[in-house]
Amino acid sequence: MRILLSNDDGYHAPGLAALYAALADIAEVSVVAPERNRSGASNSLTLDRPLSVRTAANGFRYVNGTPTDCVHLAVTGLMDQLPDMVVSGVNAGPNMGDDTIYSGTVAAATEGYLLGIPSIAISLGSFEGRHFETAGLIARQLVTRCKNSPFHEPVLLNVNVPDLPVGEIKGTQVTRLGRRHRAEGAVRSVTPRGEVVYWVGAAGPAADAGEGTDFYALEQGYVSVTPLQIDLTHGEQMGGVRHWIGGGLS
Repeated sequence: MRILLSNDDGYHAPGLAALYAALADIAEVSVVAPERNRSGASNSLTLDRPLSVRTAANGFRYVNGTPTDCVHLAVTGLMDQLPDMVVSGVNAGPNMGDDTIYSGTVAAATEGYLLGIPSIAISLGSFEGRHFETAGLIARQLVTRCKNSPFHEPVLLNVNVPDLPVGEIKGTQVTRLGRRHRAEGAVRSVTPRGEVVYWVGAAGPAADAGEGTDFYALEQGYVSVTPLQIDLTHGEQMGGVRHWIGGGLS
C-alpha cells in the first residue's frame, strides 16, 4: 500500500512526524509537505510562479507552496505510482464545523479526493499538542480499515481526535459538521514604524454543537469522523432561483 502524507503545519511539524511514525511500518509512505506553516491556506493553488521541491535530512520532501500544491505536485509529477491513500495531518488543533472551509489540512486531503484518491484529514483536538501519538494511532487504525475493507469510491474523511492518552479515548462517532458563531473582530495594531495593521480575529465559539456534531463528539472524548463532499450546489434552492430568474434577466 502506498500512502502520501502532507499537512499545513510544515514538513518540520511534530504532528507530521507522529503520523509518519504510525504508518511507516504498514505502508510505503511518501511525504510532501509545505516548507513552512500554511495554516488557513484553504484550497489555494500557486499559479503565479514556479514551485521548488527540496528534500530534508529525514527524507521528507517540502515545497515552497500551499498544502494543495504539495498534494497536486506529488500525485501529478513527483510520485512514480499513484498513492492508494492521501493522509493529511496531524494538525495542531481541531478542524471542525466552518473551520474545514479554511483549513489547509483538510485542503490537502481534498486535493487527493479530487484526484480520485481516498483521503483522510486528521487533526488533534487542542493546540497544546500533548498526544500526537494518539492521533497517529487513530490514523493507523483508519488506514488499516481502508486497506482491509476499501471503499468502492473515493472518500474524504475529516477526523478530529481528542488530545488525550489512547486509553482515555471513549470510542469513535460518525458525525456531521457543526457551526460556529461569527468570528471575533479584527485586531488593530500599530507597527514600530507607525503603520496601522490588522490581525484576523479569532474564530467564534461553537453555535451548532449538539449531539451528532463533530464539536459534541470531541467534547465528550470521542474521535469524530465526518465524511465530506465537494459539491457546493444548493439543490434545495434551485427551484426558488429559477422562479426568481423568471423569464430571464434584462
